[in-house]
Amino acid sequence: MKRLDEVFDVWYGVNLELVNCEQIKNGIPFISRQSVNNGISGYVAPIDIVPNPAHTLSIAGSGSVLSTFYHDYEYYSGRDVYIAKPKSNLTKEQMLYYAYVIEQNKYRYNYGRQANKTMRNILIPDIDELPDYINKVSVSDYKFKEKPVLDKKLELNTDEWKGFKISDIFCLEKCKCSNATELLEDGNDIAYIGAKKKENGFMKNVSLIPKLVTKGNCVVFIGDGQGSVGYSTYQPVDFIGSTTLTVGYSPFLNQYNALFFVTILDMERYRYSFGRKYGLNVVIEKEIKLPAKNGNPDWQFMEDYIKSLPYSKSISDRNPNKTALKNTF
Repeated sequence: MKRLDEVFDVWYGVNLELVNCEQIKNGIPFISRQSVNNGISGYVAPIDIVPNPAHTLSIAGSGSVLSTFYHDYEYYSGRDVYIAKPKSNLTKEQMLYYAYVIEQNKYRYNYGRQANKTMRNILIPDIDELPDYINKVSVSDYKFKEKPVLDKKLELNTDEWKGFKISDIFCLEKCKCSNATELLEDGNDIAYIGAKKKENGFMKNVSLIPKLVTKGNCVVFIGDGQGSVGYSTYQPVDFIGSTTLTVGYSPFLNQYNALFFVTILDMERYRYSFGRKYGLNVVIEKEIKLPAKNGNPDWQFMEDYIKSLPYSKSISDRNPNKTALKNTF
């Protein structure tokens, strides 16, 4: 085993603020301290600063501490994002493996601890200690072999999108479980969904308490939680949710257009960094740009776009009125 800084050169990134950058289509990726979307919070216009180099890892020093991603492209980065460049030649597959290994040290930084000062001392395998299968596999060997649900290529033209208030699109309400530790018992009746983005918010399976159940087929707005404020998930089936969650219902919502909607919402979550809350009062006033038709959200286009993506057949049909034994969406 070796220290991280013996295998990689590690330095502090560009340290920009996304709100101070011009966001454009097909711009330079902006990497922040988040744990999803490969760290990408948006795309920005070039500025008079050299971007971080390609074939490097980005590592969050705070926020979603030690969230680590591989980038085979140049990018800008925000506050407390560190860059790791290999000291020797590494393949893309080896870089992806190192990103996984580094992130497994997250547990060392629970309870708000930052990794800024100690990150370089994390122990990782030396190159000759990597598993044989990592050195033999090639990401390029994996190709999209399954046809999408809709065998048609659709283009996104955001110039024609329209702004809509969340409260004009959805009926909003709060989830009902105020204290999971006191109110819930482990069981196999229904999923408990918490204030996190990973694993689609799934915390554990619990015993059913009917008065705490929230109906499924809804978008969930995460209002609190370490590193997850401002993110959203889609819950296809009934669940019990934390009161830090706001849910939105629409008769037009399904498992396809919901994924489109959640993706767009997640690109907006940078506005809720630095301790800002994302409660019901904020969600009601929030505006988001979406594909539009006849002055309304174009739900059919959003559905068709998701159906046109590779592996869209893997999104299984679900009965939104059926209570889940386990939420695995």
